[in-house]
Amino acid sequence: MPELPEVETVRRGLATATPGWLIVGGEVLLDRAVAAPEPEAFLAGLQSCCLVSWKRRGKYLLGELQRAQRPAGWLGAHLRMTGQFLWVDPATPVHQHTRIRLRLRSNAIERELRFVDQRTFGHLWWVSPDRPIEQVITGLAKLGPEPFDPAFSIDYFAERLRKRHKTIKATLLDQDLVAGLGNIYADESLFLAGIWPETRAADLSMEQVGKLHQQIRQVLEASLAAGGTTFSDFVNLEGVNGNYGGEAWVYNRKGQPCRVCGTAIERLRIAGRSSHVCPQCQPRSPQA
Repeated sequence: MPELPEVETVRRGLATATPGWLIVGGEVLLDRAVAAPEPEAFLAGLQSCCLVSWKRRGKYLLGELQRAQRPAGWLGAHLRMTGQFLWVDPATPVHQHTRIRLRLRSNAIERELRFVDQRTFGHLWWVSPDRPIEQVITGLAKLGPEPFDPAFSIDYFAERLRKRHKTIKATLLDQDLVAGLGNIYADESLFLAGIWPETRAADLSMEQVGKLHQQIRQVLEASLAAGGTTFSDFVNLEGVNGNYGGEAWVYNRKGQPCRVCGTAIERLRIAGRSSHVCPQCQPRSPQA
Protein backbone atom coordinates (compact mmCIF):
# COMPACT_ATOMS: atom_id res chain seq x y z
CA MET A 1 0.00 0.00 0.00
CA PRO A 2 1.35 3.46 -0.81
CA GLU A 3 2.57 5.20 2.33
CA LEU A 4 3.33 8.82 3.14
CA PRO A 5 6.27 9.27 0.70
CA GLU A 6 4.37 7.73 -2.22
CA VAL A 7 1.18 9.66 -1.52
CA GLU A 8 3.13 12.88 -1.05
CA THR A 9 4.92 12.23 -4.35
CA VAL A 10 1.53 11.93 -6.07
CA ARG A 11 0.28 15.06 -4.29
CA ARG A 12 3.25 17.07 -5.55
CA GLY A 13 2.58 15.86 -9.08
CA LEU A 14 -1.09 16.78 -8.87
CA ALA A 15 -0.23 20.16 -7.34
CA THR A 16 2.07 20.88 -10.27
CA ALA A 17 -0.17 19.59 -13.07
CA THR A 18 -3.79 20.33 -12.28
CA PRO A 19 -4.30 23.73 -10.55
CA GLY A 20 -6.23 26.11 -12.77
CA TRP A 21 -7.70 23.32 -14.88
CA LEU A 22 -11.49 23.15 -15.18
CA ILE A 23 -13.30 19.82 -14.86
CA VAL A 24 -15.55 19.66 -17.90
CA GLY A 25 -16.71 16.05 -17.80
CA GLY A 26 -15.97 12.57 -16.66
CA GLU A 27 -16.93 8.93 -16.55
CA VAL A 28 -17.13 6.40 -13.72
CA LEU A 29 -16.17 3.00 -15.09
CA LEU A 30 -16.48 1.17 -11.76
CA ASP A 31 -19.19 2.40 -9.41
CA ARG A 32 -17.56 1.17 -6.21
CA ALA A 33 -14.48 3.29 -6.91
CA VAL A 34 -16.62 6.24 -5.76
CA ALA A 35 -17.09 6.11 -1.99
CA ALA A 36 -19.51 9.06 -1.84
CA PRO A 37 -21.85 10.29 -3.12
CA GLU A 38 -23.44 8.11 -5.82
CA PRO A 39 -21.45 8.13 -9.11
CA GLU A 40 -23.92 10.46 -10.87
CA ALA A 41 -23.86 12.95 -8.01
CA PHE A 42 -20.07 12.59 -7.79
CA LEU A 43 -19.65 13.68 -11.42
CA ALA A 44 -22.28 16.40 -11.10
CA GLY A 45 -20.54 17.80 -8.03
CA LEU A 46 -17.23 18.03 -9.90
CA GLN A 47 -18.69 19.47 -13.11
CA SER A 48 -17.40 22.98 -13.91
CA CYS A 49 -15.14 22.97 -10.85
CA CYS A 50 -11.61 24.28 -10.94
CA LEU A 51 -8.87 22.44 -9.05
CA VAL A 52 -7.16 25.03 -6.88
CA SER A 53 -4.68 23.09 -4.76
CA TRP A 54 -3.88 19.66 -3.31
CA LYS A 55 -3.28 18.71 0.30
CA ARG A 56 -2.27 15.43 1.92
CA ARG A 57 -3.40 14.12 5.30
CA GLY A 58 -1.87 10.78 6.20
CA LYS A 59 -2.46 8.64 3.13
CA TYR A 60 -5.41 10.72 1.88
CA LEU A 61 -5.23 13.17 -1.03
CA LEU A 62 -7.51 16.23 -0.89
CA GLY A 63 -8.09 18.43 -3.93
CA GLU A 64 -9.58 21.85 -3.16
CA LEU A 65 -12.34 22.84 -5.59
CA GLN A 66 -13.84 26.16 -6.68
CA ARG A 67 -16.70 26.98 -9.02
CA ALA A 68 -16.92 30.55 -10.31
CA GLN A 69 -14.22 31.44 -7.76
CA ARG A 70 -16.35 30.21 -4.85
CA PRO A 71 -15.65 27.16 -2.65
CA ALA A 72 -17.06 24.03 -4.25
CA GLY A 73 -15.91 21.34 -1.82
CA TRP A 74 -13.19 18.73 -2.15
CA LEU A 75 -12.10 15.86 -4.37
CA GLY A 76 -10.77 13.23 -1.97
CA ALA A 77 -8.83 10.07 -2.76
CA HIS A 78 -7.26 7.12 -1.01
CA LEU A 79 -5.05 4.94 -3.23
CA ARG A 80 -5.21 1.86 -0.97
CA MET A 81 -3.11 -1.01 -2.39
CA THR A 82 -2.82 -0.36 -6.11
CA GLY A 83 -4.47 2.97 -6.89
CA GLN A 84 -2.76 5.38 -9.28
CA PHE A 85 -3.49 8.79 -10.74
CA LEU A 86 -2.32 9.36 -14.31
CA TRP A 87 -2.29 12.73 -16.09
CA VAL A 88 -2.61 11.93 -19.79
CA ASP A 89 -3.68 13.12 -23.20
CA PRO A 90 -7.33 12.14 -23.84
CA ALA A 91 -6.23 10.10 -26.86
CA THR A 92 -4.10 7.83 -24.66
CA PRO A 93 -5.50 4.26 -24.75
CA VAL A 94 -7.55 3.49 -21.66
CA HIS A 95 -5.84 1.00 -19.34
CA GLN A 96 -8.00 -2.03 -18.53
CA HIS A 97 -7.93 -1.17 -14.82
CA THR A 98 -9.03 2.46 -15.28
CA ARG A 99 -11.89 3.12 -12.85
CA ILE A 100 -12.59 6.85 -13.22
CA ARG A 101 -11.83 9.38 -15.97
CA LEU A 102 -12.03 13.12 -15.39
CA ARG A 103 -11.74 15.45 -18.38
CA LEU A 104 -10.12 18.81 -17.72
CA ARG A 105 -9.61 21.90 -19.88
CA SER A 106 -7.32 24.92 -19.78
CA ASN A 107 -7.02 27.45 -22.61
CA ALA A 108 -8.67 25.08 -25.10
CA ILE A 109 -6.24 22.28 -24.17
CA GLU A 110 -7.75 19.11 -22.75
CA ARG A 111 -6.17 16.48 -20.51
CA GLU A 112 -7.51 13.58 -18.50
CA LEU A 113 -6.92 12.69 -14.89
CA ARG A 114 -7.43 8.95 -14.67
CA PHE A 115 -7.76 6.82 -11.58
CA VAL A 116 -6.37 3.35 -12.25
CA ASP A 117 -6.71 0.61 -9.64
CA GLN A 118 -6.06 -3.06 -10.31
CA ARG A 119 -7.22 -4.41 -6.93
CA THR A 120 -10.18 -1.98 -6.73
CA PHE A 121 -9.73 -1.10 -3.05
CA GLY A 122 -9.07 2.59 -3.73
CA HIS A 123 -11.75 5.26 -3.33
CA LEU A 124 -12.63 8.76 -4.50
CA TRP A 125 -15.02 11.17 -2.80
CA TRP A 126 -16.69 14.44 -3.67
CA VAL A 127 -17.36 16.45 -0.52
CA SER A 128 -19.85 19.28 -0.93
CA PRO A 129 -18.81 22.69 0.47
CA ASP A 130 -21.60 22.67 3.07
CA ARG A 131 -20.35 19.53 4.86
CA PRO A 132 -17.30 19.08 7.11
CA ILE A 133 -14.80 16.98 5.20
CA GLU A 134 -14.31 14.59 8.16
CA GLN A 135 -18.05 13.87 8.12
CA VAL A 136 -17.78 12.38 4.63
CA ILE A 137 -14.21 11.01 4.61
CA THR A 138 -14.54 9.60 8.11
CA GLY A 139 -11.03 8.13 8.26
CA LEU A 140 -9.57 11.64 8.50
CA ALA A 141 -11.01 12.11 11.99
CA LYS A 142 -9.07 9.10 13.30
CA LEU A 143 -5.59 10.18 12.21
CA GLY A 144 -2.76 11.02 14.57
CA PRO A 145 -0.25 13.81 13.92
CA GLU A 146 1.87 13.96 10.79
CA PRO A 147 5.47 12.72 11.30
CA PHE A 148 6.94 16.16 10.53
CA ASP A 149 4.38 18.09 12.57
CA PRO A 150 5.59 19.60 15.88
CA ALA A 151 2.72 17.69 17.53
CA PHE A 152 4.63 14.48 16.80
CA SER A 153 7.15 15.23 19.54
CA ILE A 154 9.30 12.76 21.46
CA ASP A 155 7.21 13.43 24.56
CA TYR A 156 3.98 12.68 22.66
CA PHE A 157 5.51 9.55 21.13
CA ALA A 158 6.81 8.23 24.46
CA GLU A 159 3.52 8.88 26.23
CA ARG A 160 1.49 7.08 23.58
CA LEU A 161 3.87 4.11 23.42
CA ARG A 162 3.73 3.62 27.20
CA LYS A 163 0.05 2.78 26.81
CA ARG A 164 0.47 0.26 24.00
CA HIS A 165 0.87 -3.42 24.79
CA LYS A 166 1.13 -4.63 21.21
CA THR A 167 4.43 -5.15 19.43
CA ILE A 168 6.17 -1.98 18.35
CA LYS A 169 5.82 -3.03 14.70
CA ALA A 170 2.04 -3.41 14.99
CA THR A 171 1.82 -0.19 16.99
CA LEU A 172 3.62 1.85 14.32
CA LEU A 173 1.00 0.78 11.79
CA ASP A 174 -1.79 2.39 13.84
CA GLN A 175 -2.72 5.57 12.00
CA ASP A 176 -4.03 7.16 15.20
CA LEU A 177 -0.46 7.15 16.55
CA VAL A 178 1.25 8.76 13.57
CA ALA A 179 -0.36 9.39 10.18
CA GLY A 180 1.05 7.99 6.96
CA LEU A 181 3.52 5.45 8.31
CA GLY A 182 3.09 1.91 7.00
CA ASN A 183 4.78 -1.45 6.64
CA ILE A 184 7.79 -0.42 4.57
CA TYR A 185 8.94 2.56 6.59
CA ALA A 186 8.13 0.94 9.93
CA ASP A 187 10.59 -1.84 9.01
CA GLU A 188 13.20 0.65 7.87
CA SER A 189 12.84 2.84 10.96
CA LEU A 190 13.04 -0.09 13.36
CA PHE A 191 16.18 -1.36 11.66
CA LEU A 192 17.94 1.99 11.85
CA ALA A 193 16.90 2.36 15.49
CA GLY A 194 18.21 -1.15 16.26
CA ILE A 195 14.88 -2.35 17.67
CA TRP A 196 13.51 -5.88 17.31
CA PRO A 197 10.00 -5.47 15.81
CA GLU A 198 8.33 -7.91 18.22
CA THR A 199 9.37 -5.85 21.25
CA ARG A 200 6.31 -4.66 23.15
CA ALA A 201 5.84 -0.94 22.56
CA ALA A 202 5.45 -0.20 26.27
CA ASP A 203 8.81 -1.87 27.01
CA LEU A 204 10.92 0.51 24.92
CA SER A 205 13.41 2.65 26.85
CA MET A 206 13.43 6.41 26.43
CA GLU A 207 16.69 6.04 24.49
CA GLN A 208 15.02 3.63 22.08
CA VAL A 209 11.98 5.89 21.75
CA GLY A 210 14.23 8.83 20.90
CA LYS A 211 16.17 6.85 18.28
CA LEU A 212 12.98 5.51 16.71
CA HIS A 213 11.40 8.97 16.60
CA GLN A 214 14.48 10.33 14.82
CA GLN A 215 14.70 7.46 12.35
CA ILE A 216 11.03 7.65 11.38
CA ARG A 217 11.59 11.20 10.20
CA GLN A 218 14.93 10.48 8.53
CA VAL A 219 13.64 7.43 6.64
CA LEU A 220 10.60 9.33 5.37
CA GLU A 221 12.78 12.26 4.28
CA ALA A 222 15.08 9.89 2.36
CA SER A 223 12.16 8.22 0.61
CA LEU A 224 10.55 11.55 -0.26
CA ALA A 225 13.81 12.63 -1.87
CA ALA A 226 13.78 9.41 -3.92
CA GLY A 227 10.16 9.81 -5.03
CA GLY A 228 8.92 6.91 -2.92
CA THR A 229 9.47 3.17 -3.17
CA THR A 230 8.91 1.05 -6.27
CA PHE A 231 6.53 -1.71 -5.16
CA SER A 232 3.42 -3.35 -6.55
CA ASP A 233 1.84 -0.84 -8.95
CA PHE A 234 3.06 2.44 -7.48
CA VAL A 235 3.97 5.12 -10.01
CA ASN A 236 3.88 8.89 -9.90
CA LEU A 237 1.60 11.07 -12.04
CA GLU A 238 3.78 10.52 -15.12
CA GLY A 239 3.88 6.74 -14.66
CA VAL A 240 7.44 6.72 -13.22
CA ASN A 241 8.44 4.41 -10.35
CA GLY A 242 9.98 5.65 -7.11
CA ASN A 243 13.66 4.98 -6.41
CA TYR A 244 13.84 4.34 -2.66
CA GLY A 245 13.52 0.57 -3.08
CA GLY A 246 17.09 0.37 -4.32
CA GLU A 247 18.29 2.11 -1.17
CA ALA A 248 16.22 0.16 1.37
CA TRP A 249 18.03 -1.27 4.38
CA VAL A 250 15.82 -4.30 5.01
CA TYR A 251 12.50 -3.93 3.18
CA ASN A 252 11.99 -6.67 0.56
CA ARG A 253 15.59 -7.89 1.00
CA LYS A 254 14.98 -11.36 2.51
CA GLY A 255 18.12 -13.49 2.25
CA GLN A 256 20.29 -10.61 1.10
CA PRO A 257 23.23 -9.44 3.23
CA CYS A 258 22.62 -6.61 5.69
CA ARG A 259 24.17 -3.42 4.38
CA VAL A 260 25.76 -2.86 7.81
CA CYS A 261 26.93 -6.27 9.11
CA GLY A 262 26.45 -8.74 6.24
CA THR A 263 24.00 -10.99 8.11
CA ALA A 264 21.19 -12.38 5.95
CA ILE A 265 17.99 -10.35 6.22
CA GLU A 266 15.07 -12.36 7.61
CA ARG A 267 11.35 -12.02 7.01
CA LEU A 268 8.92 -12.49 9.88
CA ARG A 269 5.14 -12.44 10.13
CA ILE A 270 3.93 -9.95 12.75
CA ALA A 271 0.26 -9.04 13.22
CA GLY A 272 -0.50 -10.52 9.82
CA ARG A 273 2.10 -8.39 8.01
CA SER A 274 5.54 -9.19 6.60
CA SER A 275 8.42 -7.71 8.56
CA HIS A 276 12.04 -7.56 7.44
CA VAL A 277 14.80 -7.58 10.03
CA CYS A 278 18.51 -8.04 10.56
CA PRO A 279 18.87 -10.39 13.57
CA GLN A 280 22.35 -9.00 14.26
CA CYS A 281 21.63 -5.26 14.09
CA GLN A 282 18.24 -5.63 15.78
CA PRO A 283 18.91 -7.85 18.79
CA ARG A 284 15.85 -9.64 20.15
CA SER A 285 14.77 -8.14 23.47
CA PRO A 286 14.30 -10.54 26.45
CA GLN A 287 10.57 -9.69 26.56
CA ALA A 288 9.96 -10.33 22.83
